[in-house]
Amino acid sequence: MTGPGTPRQLAFDLPARTAVGRQDFFVSAANAAAVEMIDRWPDWPAPTLFLVGPPGSGKTHLAHVWCGASGAALLSSGALRTETVPEALGAGALALEDAPGTGLDERAFFHLMNHAREHRSFVLVTTQLLPALWPVDLADLKSRLRASPAVELKAPDDALLRAVLVKHFADRQIAVDEAVVSYLVSRMERSFDAARRLVAEIDRRALAEKAEVTRSFAARILSEWNEPGLFERD
Repeated sequence: MTGPGTPRQLAFDLPARTAVGRQDFFVSAANAAAVEMIDRWPDWPAPTLFLVGPPGSGKTHLAHVWCGASGAALLSSGALRTETVPEALGAGALALEDAPGTGLDERAFFHLMNHAREHRSFVLVTTQLLPALWPVDLADLKSRLRASPAVELKAPDDALLRAVLVKHFADRQIAVDEAVVSYLVSRMERSFDAARRLVAEIDRRALAEKAEVTRSFAARILSEWNEPGLFERD
C-alpha cells in the first residue's frame, strides 16, 4: 500500500534461505548454530538430533528445510507407534515434531532412536525442552536422551525480528518506513508467529480504513490489539 510521499523501501540485512513451500528463513545470532547443524547433515554427531527452542523460534521452518534436503517425512510426535517405526523411517530420515508433547509413546520413541542407529538413518526432533529434561519414565530412554546432541534456537533477536517484519510487509506489498519497523520491533512479542499475525492485522486494518501504514497507525493497531499486551514487552 502506498500513498503521497511513499517511504523508502527497506532492505533485508540478513542472509536468507528458502524452505520448500515456506517463506524465506533469515539467519542471525539467534539461530545460526541450528542452521549450521542442519547444513551439516548428514555429518551429524549422532543419528538423532534435537532442535530445541521456544514457540515461534523457527523450529518447524528448519524442519521443513531439512525435510527438503533429506527427503524425510514429517510426523507429529503423538502419532509415533512402535509398529510404524520402520515405515516412518522408510526414506532413511524422519522429522518428528513437537516432542515430547502430551502423548509420547516412550517405547516407540526409544525404538525409533535404536532403529535409526542400526539402519544408518536420521531423525530430527523439534522440542521446547532439552532432551535431558524430558519427563519420561523409561530408564533406558532417559539415559539415551541425556547423551543425545541438541542445538538450541533462541527467541528472535532485533535483527532477525526486523527482517521477518520487513519480509511480511513486502509479501503484502506494503511500503513502510524504517520508523514503523523499529517501533514494532521494540514493543512486540519476540516470535515469528507474532510478526506474521501482527502484519496481517495491520494490513487488514489499513485496507478497511484506506489508511497509509505510518508509525502512528502501527502504534494504534498495536494498542488496540484484541489481546492487550500480547505483543508488548518491557
